[in-house]
Amino acid sequence: MSTATVLARDEAALETRVVRKISRRITPFIIVLYFLSFLNRVNVGFAGLTMNHDIGLTQAMFGIGAGIFFVGYIAAGMPSNLVLQRVGARRWIALLMVVWGLLSAATAFASGPYSFYTLRFVLGLAEAGFFPGIILYLSYWFPARHRAFVTAMFMTAAPLSNMIGSPISGALMNLDGVAHLHGWQWLFLVEGAPTVLLGFVSYFFLTDRPEDAHWLASDERQWLSGEMQREREMKAAQSRSSVWGAVKDPRVLLLALVYAGTSTGLYAIGIWAPMIIHRFGFSYFELGLVNAIPNLFAVVTMVLWARNSDRTDERRLHVAIACLAAGIGMLMSGHATHAAVLIVGLSIANFGINAAKPPLWSMPTQFLSGSAAAAGIALINAMGSLIGGTIGPMVIGRLRDISGDYSLGLYFVSATLLVSAVLSYSFGLRGVLRRARRT
Repeated sequence: MSTATVLARDEAALETRVVRKISRRITPFIIVLYFLSFLNRVNVGFAGLTMNHDIGLTQAMFGIGAGIFFVGYIAAGMPSNLVLQRVGARRWIALLMVVWGLLSAATAFASGPYSFYTLRFVLGLAEAGFFPGIILYLSYWFPARHRAFVTAMFMTAAPLSNMIGSPISGALMNLDGVAHLHGWQWLFLVEGAPTVLLGFVSYFFLTDRPEDAHWLASDERQWLSGEMQREREMKAAQSRSSVWGAVKDPRVLLLALVYAGTSTGLYAIGIWAPMIIHRFGFSYFELGLVNAIPNLFAVVTMVLWARNSDRTDERRLHVAIACLAAGIGMLMSGHATHAAVLIVGLSIANFGINAAKPPLWSMPTQFLSGSAAAAGIALINAMGSLIGGTIGPMVIGRLRDISGDYSLGLYFVSATLLVSAVLSYSFGLRGVLRRARRT
């Protein structure tokens, strides 16, 4: 066996060991953080079952309140990510979590539409930096060839939040009258408290960069730092690295539009699914269990989808096919007249929506680096959330008030996902065809 072969084998073994170690250290913790982040923004869907009547909200008003979260989210997204790049994830994410946990708990004291709108808006400001910040943070720790899978593991928190959080939220709704509080008030208070506690834990647990990772052996730390530095230098040589370069790059806009469709689907399910399923006559706790089924399906399938994306080193078609499946699932849900058909449709939609995101988030860092990566990721997240998180819930609520059911809203969501499928398929297609002609 040649010396080169031995060295290559030893380096491969070192890479496997390092990636496994950082995965075990970082991934479970950020999954828990995102679990709480997503729960704190969508638990309003369960609260709305009785809160709307108690504080005088129509379905359209509720949709506005659900969507106005993303106005604040959009406004603060890019500045927050640039601050994280400067001060480090440990300090910034800890601060954000404490603030948004307190604001989420404070929603228990909303007394009318305007206080509800205000609390949702400032909650969006506080949460804005977390998701894009973690996507950026992962790019500091994991080589690109491992990133889709670890991103998928991180993003299982969204369906896990609905899967585990739904029965919990349903049970909390049954505390109505305890200590003279409504069930929806207990929901916000109980589900906001762990976020505040884990915010303090984050300050001591997170490590900003591989160079600071004293929980890695010296050779592991040296290999990872060198690998990530080589990756940054290679990207800097062939990609945009300025904030303005990211803002004016048409690929950023295209990915933002793709992300908008997946966000519309994600928050349609996260916010409105409890009310859609509730019309079949389930109790609050039964509703929580039924709502968990599509999310359990999504957790398993999205990880397998992302692993295949990493194995084949293909992103574009993995996003397009997943968006197409999600659009079909939403069409099924809109047509459903039986609970079982609705759950199947929501399961397919949940798979597509969640499976599209990990390969999608692996795409920006293929052509952006440095400050451009921080700005570009935040911009995609903000622009996608503008349509998907803000406009989507408002349109669904308005269509529900006009038509009397949720079918039109689900057809609208399906259309946005099908547009995302087409846009994703077209991403970089010119380069693909050019390479095909050369061969």
